[in-house]
Amino acid sequence: MNITMLGAGSFGTGMSKHLADLGHNILMWTIDKEQSESINNNGRNTFCFRDTILPKSIKCTLDMDQALNHSDRVIMAIPTQFEREVCQKVAKSGKKDIHMLNLAKGIEISTGSLLHKVHEEECPENIYSALSGPSHAEEVLIGCPTAVALASFHEGEAAIWQKILTGNNFRVYTADDVIGLEVGGATKNIYAVAAGISKAMSLGDNALAAIACRGLAEIMRFGKKLGASPMTFSGLAGVGDLMVTCYSMHSRNFRLGLAVGSGKTLDEAAKELGQVAEGAYTVRAVIENSKKFDVEMPLAEGVYRILYANESPEKILRELFSRPLKAEQLF
Repeated sequence: MNITMLGAGSFGTGMSKHLADLGHNILMWTIDKEQSESINNNGRNTFCFRDTILPKSIKCTLDMDQALNHSDRVIMAIPTQFEREVCQKVAKSGKKDIHMLNLAKGIEISTGSLLHKVHEEECPENIYSALSGPSHAEEVLIGCPTAVALASFHEGEAAIWQKILTGNNFRVYTADDVIGLEVGGATKNIYAVAAGISKAMSLGDNALAAIACRGLAEIMRFGKKLGASPMTFSGLAGVGDLMVTCYSMHSRNFRLGLAVGSGKTLDEAAKELGQVAEGAYTVRAVIENSKKFDVEMPLAEGVYRILYANESPEKILRELFSRPLKAEQLF
């Protein structure tokens, strides 16, 4: 099958190799000429995984029309804050009824919108699906066992993508909660930043577990307000994604937290990281929405204040542990 991959970053490359290994023909799209030429001529991505030789069935183009004409099955692996711009390019092509699978995990800062809303506004005629779950690109690339969830608003669409993607230690479970998948995928990045800060401060394993559990409670409350089913967050797109991103050095958000917890500013940490850590953006949109919908999210607020108000992690920790006592409540 021919499949188009919009985006040639880490996840787009990892998924492209996985799909090529399953026998599909992949045409990646990028705006980077050097990257495109290197993939086509040398089988190497100059942006990521430089030591990996990509299969010959992976090609790359700078031409959006060429990319979209390659297939009706299109996967989008674009950083969240650039997704609307790319959707506008897709719409401008004039191609209709694209089967679009989104891999991004984030919330648009300028509008506070989940990504299905961005697609509804810019490409309303496309058939939209979302994938989420514990799936580090580095491990997908080399075929490590991986399980994810995939949901669509269109009946039967998730099952079609499930058959296309499943194989070689990559297993897809269908779901019926697009909003839940997108909320889980986006918000877990905030708590990965918190986990990284905690690790840098040597607060111990108990603290990391508390961050994951209380972070999950905040995600459930927030997701419920946005229309998600709280039960979604007990699965791969919730607990699964939260665990893998809070405990792994593969996680950019965890590494961002490590740098900030070691005394670096957000700008210094981002520069050191060299790649997008969605949690730094997502926390801004989440805090704004939490106030709008009156959702209590003290951990997320603490991360926001550390990143953007230059408050010390030590101060935030003291405040969190001096909050009024209460019964545990998940949502």
